[in-house]
Amino acid sequence: MSELRGELLYRMTLQVGAPFDIGTTPRGHRLVIPFAGGTFEGPKLRGKVLGTGGDWLLQRSDGVMELDVRRTLWTDDGHHIYAYYRGILTGTPAAMDRIGRGEPVPAADLYFRTTPVFETGAEKYAWLNRIVAVGIGAITANGAELDVYQIL
Repeated sequence: MSELRGELLYRMTLQVGAPFDIGTTPRGHRLVIPFAGGTFEGPKLRGKVLGTGGDWLLQRSDGVMELDVRRTLWTDDGHHIYAYYRGILTGTPAAMDRIGRGEPVPAADLYFRTTPVFETGAEKYAWLNRIVAVGIGAITANGAELDVYQIL
């Protein structure tokens, strides 16, 4: 069997707006967190995060947050890339309390993992339509930071 290998696709810094509190639903406590912008940069692509998406976050009764994210990337050479991903955000009770107070929490204190899927019509970036990727995140004072890796 082969070992799982990956390489950095990009590092992203994301700013978010104030969440919309949908309330407690039959599935859990639902928040919608809009994106306010950001940047991404890696060896093969770089650009900005457009304010077109958000995270339809669900806080489950066990304290785990399920991420349901959609975002649009705009490359520095003028191409759109759509990214959709699911993920899990959890940590110790102390780390989760810090998130609740709006404080930064480093990746080492969290299990913040995502599975981005990309779509683009740009020929230059068509290879993104055919890869598997994973992300590792941290919470910042005004959003999040993500390191996204292409699985080889």
